[in-house]
Amino acid sequence: MIRNHTLTVVLTLGLVLAACSKPESLGTVEAAQHAETEPAETGTISLTDQEIKEARIQTEVVSEREVAESIQLTATIQANQDRLAHVAPRVPGRIVGISSRLGDRVRAGQALASLDSLELGEAHSTYLQAESQARVAQADFERAEKLYADQIVPQKDFLRSRAEHEKARANLRAAADRLRLMGVNPSQADHAISTFPVTAPFAGTVIEKKAVLGELATPDQSLFTIADLSTVWIEANLFEKDLGKIRVGATAGVTVAAYPGEVFKGRLTYISSVMDKESRTVKGRVEVRNADGRLKPDMFATAAVDTATISKVLTVPTSAVLLLEGDHVVFVRESAGFEKRTVRLGENLGGRSVVTQGLEDGETVVIEGAYALKARLLKSKIGDNH
Repeated sequence: MIRNHTLTVVLTLGLVLAACSKPESLGTVEAAQHAETEPAETGTISLTDQEIKEARIQTEVVSEREVAESIQLTATIQANQDRLAHVAPRVPGRIVGISSRLGDRVRAGQALASLDSLELGEAHSTYLQAESQARVAQADFERAEKLYADQIVPQKDFLRSRAEHEKARANLRAAADRLRLMGVNPSQADHAISTFPVTAPFAGTVIEKKAVLGELATPDQSLFTIADLSTVWIEANLFEKDLGKIRVGATAGVTVAAYPGEVFKGRLTYISSVMDKESRTVKGRVEVRNADGRLKPDMFATAAVDTATISKVLTVPTSAVLLLEGDHVVFVRESAGFEKRTVRLGENLGGRSVVTQGLEDGETVVIEGAYALKARLLKSKIGDNH
């Protein structure tokens, strides 16, 4: 009986010990598995040399550069007012044809519309009549001149014929000048015409069109507005405190929301001589080349006008800066791998961004392949969440 009781106690104790040790062993395995999936360092990515090569990662050592300080101005793009024309007819006429549409690019002298003018028809008819009378007077004068030379007609008849000839020539010149003032070449036709074209004064773009077929157009009514947009004006307000820092001829960089990261180079060509007493600002103008026509009138823009002051700043290529969870970040090469670094940016210097906080002189940043590192970082975070 004693032996059986002892055996029972031993078996019971063994089962209790086994039950206590089994959960402890299972928890150790789970902890080890979790340790394997957890990143060693948050925001740092470790890659082998082969992985770096496959991702085509390139780096650059950050160093200070001397750049001219600039003044940031909020601006609006306007058409070059020196190359802007409101096209209207010289004489009243009814619009009988329209050959240009809004947004069309036109050549110098290209017909934009055709008008039918009663006034022009009358003027042309008067010219043809004067031309005929001048021919008759010319013939009479030549005949009288010959007869007078042969002493067949008296001098008074010769003088009268010469006066009529001069009067006819004067009438012809007046009729021709009237046609030229209407924009018509007198020798264009041998019969009276009443239609004439409205033409573009120079090559440009039709930015406004008011011509309507069948309507009566008058000289005080603009039918088309033509603008040469190969150059545009960037209109900005200069604050009084900044006037001593800038001068006409200073270089400027213009950016617009439509083309992020791109800087359009120009020059400050005008500073007004008059200050607005309410806003305490002065009108300024930056002129920018726009051969491809991407800058549109009335776009909002930011103009950075360079000053004479030189300062040293840290810059990185714009391609090195990524947007991650609302922050601007770069990847810095460290001994443990590539570290994600949040940075604060300054102005854009034409392909390079000024870094005002987050980097130190001499650090190495990724300038190519940063998107591959961003993808790996996001992938690791997704794995942690699961």
